[in-house]
Amino acid sequence: MCVVCGCSETGQAGVVAEASGHTHAHAHGSEHLHTHGHSHEHTHVQVDPRHGDLHFGAGTARVSVPGMSQARTVKLETDILGENNRIARHNRQHFEAHGVTALNLVSSPGSGKTTLLCATIEALKARAPQLSVSVIEGDQQTSFDADRIRATGAPAIQINTGKGCHLDAPMVADAFARLHDHDHHAVRSLLFIENVGNLVCPALWDLGEDAKVAILSVTEGEDKPLKYPDMFAAATLMLLNKTDLLPHLRFDVQRCIEAARRVNPAIEVIQLSATTGEGMGAWLQWLDQRMAAPASAAQPNAVASQRIADLEAALADARRAAGVTSA
Repeated sequence: MCVVCGCSETGQAGVVAEASGHTHAHAHGSEHLHTHGHSHEHTHVQVDPRHGDLHFGAGTARVSVPGMSQARTVKLETDILGENNRIARHNRQHFEAHGVTALNLVSSPGSGKTTLLCATIEALKARAPQLSVSVIEGDQQTSFDADRIRATGAPAIQINTGKGCHLDAPMVADAFARLHDHDHHAVRSLLFIENVGNLVCPALWDLGEDAKVAILSVTEGEDKPLKYPDMFAAATLMLLNKTDLLPHLRFDVQRCIEAARRVNPAIEVIQLSATTGEGMGAWLQWLDQRMAAPASAAQPNAVASQRIADLEAALADARRAAGVTSA
């Protein structure tokens, strides 16, 4: 998982370097190398006796990091996610003070996030011209998507993460400071945060958003909620996009919805096509309801909060087993 492997060279990467006591670059140093020969002993790996399939997420940390014990991995992840969540809480308070409803749009690359976002902005301009809509765009490189958003007339800030595979709370805080003035607003406005295309890492990172919205294209396959359960467990809404392509695909809509609700029974689902406009009305109505909800409806990322609680409990157990009484 990127929290501890150090795939991000920005944002929280500095916390990784400080916590681990060495510079964490992808040109791995000696601390990251196994010094053994052909024996690859990983006590936290589960092996399927039937086919020999390997599950490296079976240990306490639910991830395998070369050269790092499960206890150390747990400690790093706890520290990093805890610091991120501290800033996310500040973001959430800041958004509310500014009357902003912030939505974190998450998906794999190519799901149609930006096309949907442009269509949504145009529809909102026609439906509620007085509504202020702004966008924070996340990608590894380029400002292509932010340029597309700016062409609609909505203000947008691009965040390029470099090697990073997700946005984090400090990045969003910096971008929001450049998008909004410091006046408190009586009328709510809407902030879309388009995360880096990735169905794994953004799931655990609370940005201070009101809700995560997972966008799944029908071209991706109906099994994605089961393959990437953390993302759909963290989402409040799943937008099933590109439904205009269904006649040309073997995609079982009901099976996809059942899969999503298997990992998150409370998830809401809207089917739509940003290209034809089908289903856009239901999406806009959902936005209206979300903006009208009281501030108390916005809750921290439950998946991330539970993960931190689990990590802290695992870390306490590891310390007790090792006879360590303090951090």
